[in-house]
Amino acid sequence: MAAADGGMYRREKAVALRGSCSALYNNLSVLPRRPQALAYFAAVRGGTVHLVSAAADGLSASHRQLQAKEGGLPGSASVLTQAAWCVLPARALLVLTSQKGIQMYESDGSIMVYWHALDAVDPPPAQAVFARGIAAAGGRFVCVGTSSGLVLVFDVPGKGTNITLSEVLEEHCEAITDIAAELSDSPAGAADLVTADDVGTLCVWRAGEAFALLTRIPAFGCTCSSVKLWKGVIAAGYGNGQIRLYEAATGVLRAQVHAHARWIYALDLAPLSGKLLSGAEDSFVHVWQLGLDPDTGDVEIEHCHSECVTDTQICGARFCDPEGSSFAVTGYDLSEIIRYAQV
Repeated sequence: MAAADGGMYRREKAVALRGSCSALYNNLSVLPRRPQALAYFAAVRGGTVHLVSAAADGLSASHRQLQAKEGGLPGSASVLTQAAWCVLPARALLVLTSQKGIQMYESDGSIMVYWHALDAVDPPPAQAVFARGIAAAGGRFVCVGTSSGLVLVFDVPGKGTNITLSEVLEEHCEAITDIAAELSDSPAGAADLVTADDVGTLCVWRAGEAFALLTRIPAFGCTCSSVKLWKGVIAAGYGNGQIRLYEAATGVLRAQVHAHARWIYALDLAPLSGKLLSGAEDSFVHVWQLGLDPDTGDVEIEHCHSECVTDTQICGARFCDPEGSSFAVTGYDLSEIIRYAQV
């Protein structure tokens, strides 16, 4: 596969963490700011969220460790499963998921604005209860997945704490692994949300006052750990190292790449350029270029760049800007965020 032009990146100064990262899917979130301004990073270890704001040159950074208190009660913290910023038109929230529930904070983690407890009355023996998979959708909703396969839809006002659970989506039978949305002015009836689960089933939705299921992409015997949505194309990463590209409206498989030698832990998409980032257990992070053929409508994917983080199980990978000109990586037991920028 030919490499796309302009895809070279170089390693920049790393951002230190006050602790290491857990081996969780998608264990890095980035809240990008304007060029040359601070970037904000979040990664999870046990019951702690590492929050770091760092200058573009990496020379100055501010650290904060958020000890998640379930329901605001002291001594009631549990193991966190994900931390992610949800950027809506009117506000940005930091959303945490755990074994006990879902917490929503102001974007800097200073104030908890909402807490939702998971219903765990007599769960089946040996079955874990947790939430995982976080995405903003439809301009005013935050969607969060659960271990029972439910997707909880929260209606978020422009300000204040009057957040409500507006809908529960019940199409999945296995634990949700990841949720992705595209916040764009998509045509009426187009897909703008995709949910993935532990066996690899994907469900495609149209967000709105009532969420509508558009199509269901059946599992093929492999976990889908990470999923993204871009211009009507679903990019899905799997435990067998494959990246699959589907047409969101129909569920038709458009491309398939054997991207990694081991389990993919994270995908990210740069919305302005169509660049796709993948990170996996094999210590590699790859940058790909997605495209749509204007004549045929076919989905194209080209390999742009690779980086090897030696002896590191990559668990998080995110672009730091919407153009995809820089990205950051976390690894299991790694006490720093490694950054790369385009040459």
